[in-house]
Amino acid sequence: MKIFILSSLIIFCSFFSMNAQENLSHEKSTNYIVLTRKIPQLKPILITAEELKSENPSTFGKFEVVICGKTVKDLENPLAIESFLQQAEKLNVKIHACGFSLKKFKVDKTKLPAKLTIVENGILYNFKKQQEGYLSIEL
Repeated sequence: MKIFILSSLIIFCSFFSMNAQENLSHEKSTNYIVLTRKIPQLKPILITAEELKSENPSTFGKFEVVICGKTVKDLENPLAIESFLQQAEKLNVKIHACGFSLKKFKVDKTKLPAKLTIVENGILYNFKKQQEGYLSIEL
């Protein structure tokens, strides 16, 4: 009888141990999106992404930035954005330019760095990401 109780207890504990390990491996990741109107703000944004990733590497998900407004005119200058794009690539952060802003300020898309992606409407893109559960901030 003692063997039966002990065996049952071991099986019972093993079952709960496996469930706990399963739950830990399925932790929900947190995704982030930032809208910015100034290229120099990319520095603190990328520092923030790096800190969040180092604090919680197992739950750090995607991190995206959308550049919108008049500052998109500066994206044609590789010196203004290249170092940020390199750092973003190392951190696995995606940087996008707002297509509406590019049109409004007559930016030549062919002069933009290849690593920079264009989203048609930055504000709509942000809202859709929020609907997907992304945490969002606008600077």
